[in-house]
Amino acid sequence: MNLVYADRQGNVFDHPDYIGLGRSGDQVTEIFEDELIPLPEGATLVSLPDTRAVGIDADSGEMTVVPGDVCAVGALLPQGFTRLLLPGYVKADKTKLLPLFGYSAVVWKEDGFYVAARQSDDPYLWNPLNCDRDVLDVEVGRIRKEYPDNRLYEHLSNCALGYECLTASNTFLNRWEGAVPVSFSCNAGCFGCISEQPEDSGFPAPQTRMNFKPKVEEIVQVMLHHLKTPEAIISFGQGCEGEPSTQAPLIIEAIRTVRKQTDNGFININTNAGLSDHIRGIVDAGLDLMRVSTISALDDHYNAYYKPRGYTLKNVEKSLRYAADQGVYTSINYLIFPGVTDREEEMEAMIEFVRRTGLKLIQLRNLNIDPESYLQLIPKARGEMLGMKQMIEIFQEELPDVVLGSYTHVPSPHERRKKVATGL
Repeated sequence: MNLVYADRQGNVFDHPDYIGLGRSGDQVTEIFEDELIPLPEGATLVSLPDTRAVGIDADSGEMTVVPGDVCAVGALLPQGFTRLLLPGYVKADKTKLLPLFGYSAVVWKEDGFYVAARQSDDPYLWNPLNCDRDVLDVEVGRIRKEYPDNRLYEHLSNCALGYECLTASNTFLNRWEGAVPVSFSCNAGCFGCISEQPEDSGFPAPQTRMNFKPKVEEIVQVMLHHLKTPEAIISFGQGCEGEPSTQAPLIIEAIRTVRKQTDNGFININTNAGLSDHIRGIVDAGLDLMRVSTISALDDHYNAYYKPRGYTLKNVEKSLRYAADQGVYTSINYLIFPGVTDREEEMEAMIEFVRRTGLKLIQLRNLNIDPESYLQLIPKARGEMLGMKQMIEIFQEELPDVVLGSYTHVPSPHERRKKVATGL
């Protein structure tokens, strides 16, 4: 289980004299064999700037910083895979922040690279290798020409081609889950927001947030173009926008207009669900799926990360419960972090939160963040850390009727028929 490191030119090597380690929160820890899987297709190895790799000296058995002018390496996992450990490293310069990515521990074994992770979903739909760039270029040009005045398609073309966003790409490829961003404003100040950061945050936002308010006609065009098949999903709430429910009147009118013309597909919203009255209106307009972003079921942790403006975690719970009661297939986008999400108190709170809200699905999503900054921001652990692998196993045991996955699912034909039959 050789340690993996990189030189200052970004070349990656394994070190036969050191055993690779991982991190859980701020604790460097050994990696067990049952925590490792081969590096998945679509994963990327990256060096961690301004860090030093930490490993176990194979001769002495001592944990030590690897000598030389080298830095730690992590893996960025594709959707469908959940990390179990962070890379084993220490900061060489504690004032420097790591870019906003979800770094996973990686080691070298006899037959290749391995990561501390588990497969949580079918990775096929979200594997970047399944997006043909040549076909995408053609389709972006074709749809831009078909809808020359639609600013949403202009915006999404940069997301697809510039940022290589798969949801935006799907919008042009007419497949799976597509994007329809609507909001330039937000009612939260998320510490790890990928589209807007305060100038003094130290984090460069990897994406640019949309800066205009679309017309209902533009939204409807995108929705109708994508909802051509029964299994298509069109989603409000993307990484390139703020909170979609702040534009509830636009969404409500668009959903009603679309549903007068087609019953195809599923309409989804990715939301913080803090604006309960707005969510109620969107649900009543004909929403099919709702995915709510959360990092914790504990108020102090949630508030420290999201910095909610005018709402609380109770509002989020109220929105989820209302949507579930109306037949909407509800899930959470659970931002997970080894050494935090697997804390005893967090697990207990989340299990009860899931039970109270009637959730159908927990989407395990690796939190993109600088670990040191995040750990300084949130409350200290009050109980034992059980480990990510054990946490997932406990969730499976305690919540047997809840799906553990990594991305948006659609209800089964039975569940959808039930919704139609009851008039919801």
